[in-house]
Amino acid sequence: MSEIVAPVQRSGVSQPTKTRWWILFLISLMYLICYMDRGNISVAAPEIAKEFHLSKTQMGLILACFTWAYAAGQVPVGWLGDRFGPKKVLTLIGYAVGIAPILNGLTMGMHSLMGARLFLGAAEAGAFPVASRGMQTWFAKSERGRIQGITHLFSRAAVAITPAIAAAIMLAFGWRAIFYVFGSFGILWGIGFNFFYRNNPEEHKAVNQAELAHIRGLNADGTIKTFDVRERLKTPWRRILGAANMWYIAVGWGCFFFGSNFYLTWYPTYLREYRHMSLKTLGLLGALPLIAGMLGDVVGGGISDAIVKRTGSARLGRRIVAVPGFLLAGLFVIPAAMTTSQLVSVLCLTASFFFLEVVLGPAWAVCMDVGGQFSGTATGIMNMVGALAASLTAVIYGALFDRGMWIAPFFVTASVMVAGALIWIFLIDPEKSVVDAPALKG
Repeated sequence: MSEIVAPVQRSGVSQPTKTRWWILFLISLMYLICYMDRGNISVAAPEIAKEFHLSKTQMGLILACFTWAYAAGQVPVGWLGDRFGPKKVLTLIGYAVGIAPILNGLTMGMHSLMGARLFLGAAEAGAFPVASRGMQTWFAKSERGRIQGITHLFSRAAVAITPAIAAAIMLAFGWRAIFYVFGSFGILWGIGFNFFYRNNPEEHKAVNQAELAHIRGLNADGTIKTFDVRERLKTPWRRILGAANMWYIAVGWGCFFFGSNFYLTWYPTYLREYRHMSLKTLGLLGALPLIAGMLGDVVGGGISDAIVKRTGSARLGRRIVAVPGFLLAGLFVIPAAMTTSQLVSVLCLTASFFFLEVVLGPAWAVCMDVGGQFSGTATGIMNMVGALAASLTAVIYGALFDRGMWIAPFFVTASVMVAGALIWIFLIDPEKSVVDAPALKG
């Protein structure tokens, strides 16, 4: 889709509508549902392992199945979003995300469970890259860090509330009921999204000229910039895949995903089996790191956008948040593992996850900026590498926990966090395009 100058009316109209924020809320609900679906198995993992006679190493492989399929689908589904528009692709993803958890509840052993997790990973693959592509057309560049923080706030809210909800369902109806209840959410979301969302704000009746001017900006003659939604540009695969900056961004995101995936996979098991935390306490005290992560999402994206807007430098605005975030996340994870106190461990994990999550908004905003109109493909590459790194979390933690090594994995995580900081300092350039310059407009 190339940018054109459309002879729309000038921006001197009434107050702008807020339709883009309703779009953001709708997309954020998808993030919530996806993370509820991928994280609910962590609550049921001890019961599933007992029923199917699985070791922690086997459970680690099952958990990794999601991330393998998730990683494999990132680039092709992200490309589909660029090619055919977010509306069609995200609607189908919503329906698939509704069916996949139900299949998890119908499993009868290790192999069927692995197949169900693979299907869930494939169903969710590309959801966030395509959503980023959808938001790229709906929000000004100066809002991208904040909106990424808000959408991922919902994903972290899902991780925070899922243990309590899933535990209540499991205690009342058994672990299979968790997947049946959660599975209905995706289908309902797909119906609502298909009804309300449009690929471009120009197509939405609820968007007035003032809001459109805010999103698109103005030309020199005062007319509003817009896009020719009919033209489909050829994806510059060679330039994207050959851009070193693309892979630096991807590996940096892999460092983030390696650390954060612990909270989606082994965190409840760690608290229950090593810290001897009850299900009731898990639903309360165990949620603290996830709540802090939600705050970190908003704080990181907001601060980064504010610095970019004030200085005009994306390089400064993104790095000044991401680098300290990584370093402090690595610093706090060490005492979380070493302490003998259940409370101190949770509080240190809370601090670690807060600082790790401030990295999230800048990371996704950078990929949207350097990917331009191919941001679905670019963020797909980034999230593919991140998912592969996340699969290592499930396997490494599971294998070490299985051997009674409950502290060592956290030192691995701390080292990865330091590596992430170094990548952001010396390698990632938030202002260097990974596509042809003309495609970056708008």
